[in-house]
Amino acid sequence: MGLLDSFEKGLERAVNGAFAKTFRSGIQPVEIASALRSEMDKKAAVVSRDRILVPNSFEVRLSTVDDTKMNALGPALGDELNALVQKHATSQGYSFAGPVSISVLRDETLSTGTLRVDSRSAEGQVSWQAVVDIGGTRHPLTSARTVIGRGSDADITIADTGTSRRHVEILWDGERAMVRDLQSTNGTKLNGNPVKEARLTPESTVTIGRTNIVFRVVPQTVARRPPADGVSDATRAFTTGDGGPLT
Repeated sequence: MGLLDSFEKGLERAVNGAFAKTFRSGIQPVEIASALRSEMDKKAAVVSRDRILVPNSFEVRLSTVDDTKMNALGPALGDELNALVQKHATSQGYSFAGPVSISVLRDETLSTGTLRVDSRSAEGQVSWQAVVDIGGTRHPLTSARTVIGRGSDADITIADTGTSRRHVEILWDGERAMVRDLQSTNGTKLNGNPVKEARLTPESTVTIGRTNIVFRVVPQTVARRPPADGVSDATRAFTTGDGGPLT
């Protein structure tokens, strides 16, 4: 790192710290997104005429206050950040050395309203998890067959009197999914159309009674890493690849 680089880094930290003391409202998700885009642009390296390599492993460090606020957003934050990184890479013609991972870490040395992004290129594998989002709650599909309905014997129980006790089932084999109505009283809709049995694709909406069930395939969360100096073990990691198993 040259003298100018050192000066610019120091100036960036000083300005960031000054703003944090003036505006204590804390970090917003859009600021994390902007920092990730900036990190990719700064680290972009031309390795051939048709290949521009950027980091695929990102660590976002937040203050204790900001980390608590971001944690309250749940898995939606990881989904949005991953989608943004992939979209920016596509628009700029960037390539990754492996699946993209974004870790959010609590750093007690940072002031409220500041963040730091570190990145590197790392190879790895990615796995995918099928989930359904119902009323703001995410349910992983851990079995090949998941029954959803009003009854206590359903795998996922919903409080909707317009549904049958065992209303619908979702089949998942690790790559493909199907939805099947279990001879319910009021029927099942897929993206607004009545169905008895149909293939499920990511972001499809199954409606039973007054309940919407959104089917998604999301990157599998990666394991936690040992905490570094000044960084707690309150780490959330989100991983994604260049494409999912379903189309």
